[in-house]
Amino acid sequence: MSDGSSGGPARGLSRRGLLTGAAGAVAGAGLAGALPAGTASASAASAPSATGPGVPPGTPPVLVTEQASKRLLVLDPRRRVWDPVAEPSVVRWQFSPLGDPRYRDLRPEASWVYPCEAKARVHRKRTLVLTTASFGFVAAVEYPTGRRYWGAALGPGDDLFNPHSAELLPDGNVAVACSSGALVRVYAASLGPAATRYAEDGLKGAHALHWDRARRVLWALGDDDLVAYEVGGTPARPALTRTSVTPLPVAVPGRTAGGHDLFPVAGRPGRLWVTTNAAVFQYDLRRGTFVRDYAGHELIDRAAVKAVGNDPRTGQVLSTVPEKGLEETWWTTKVGVHRPTGTYTLVNGGIYKARWWLPR
Repeated sequence: MSDGSSGGPARGLSRRGLLTGAAGAVAGAGLAGALPAGTASASAASAPSATGPGVPPGTPPVLVTEQASKRLLVLDPRRRVWDPVAEPSVVRWQFSPLGDPRYRDLRPEASWVYPCEAKARVHRKRTLVLTTASFGFVAAVEYPTGRRYWGAALGPGDDLFNPHSAELLPDGNVAVACSSGALVRVYAASLGPAATRYAEDGLKGAHALHWDRARRVLWALGDDDLVAYEVGGTPARPALTRTSVTPLPVAVPGRTAGGHDLFPVAGRPGRLWVTTNAAVFQYDLRRGTFVRDYAGHELIDRAAVKAVGNDPRTGQVLSTVPEKGLEETWWTTKVGVHRPTGTYTLVNGGIYKARWWLPR
């Protein structure tokens, strides 16, 4: 993943040597051990509504990719400062495959280095967390047990593929976007936890994915384009067919747009959040245009946004932007909140992406 638009060292440089170096080991020491991996101190779904000062009632928990300690965390929205060491109860759930025998074959000691995606999806009444890490790890993890629904390791220990996002499809298969590998794959995950069969298509800088239920389209975001795919074939033998390609807006002529995050606008099924190196857009699916007419755009629309999403109940928009002075240039200790404006801070954190905990 490139320094400017991703969650790891510069694209084209092998990170195998960095893997066993520091890679967040020192920075993560203050966070490690709050809870056993894959367990929860309380159910994120059933936890009480937020009532803290400045936090609107009904605010959902926050799911983050925490790279300093190599974990996914679901955090208490009632606390503006999250300090898992001083107050372990702020962690409602966490996941790491390290030391977990259910993921041993995926070589997480090599593949789970910079967790860079986390999103909650519902499949046949089960909540699954889709996650990727930049040294090759991809999985759909059952919440709250941490059980493996499906997983793969793509070139574990290096960034040749660099899986950056994943999405669950209605038939139980899993789509994966690989930025360095410049491809989109659909794995026949419905066949079992270790299924390896896939269909693929090339996409430069593939960074993000979203399944559009209404249109039955898989959207994929790359460096330069927003691409729509028809997913055909059968669950056991999937097929990918491009149906449309829409160029991303470019801030400077001749430069790549650098597509980064793609997420549905909750409560507006005709729109998608789209972030690039320079801006935060919404894509109007009916008109096929990128717009900035959404509420709060004056503060939300800025450069280098790694993740963005809204909570339809409270109207709050959440986003992450790199923070200077941390161990890695793409990390932040803060999750920005807009409408109303606020900030969450993870003590000793190295956050990459954050999402509202809204399984869908």
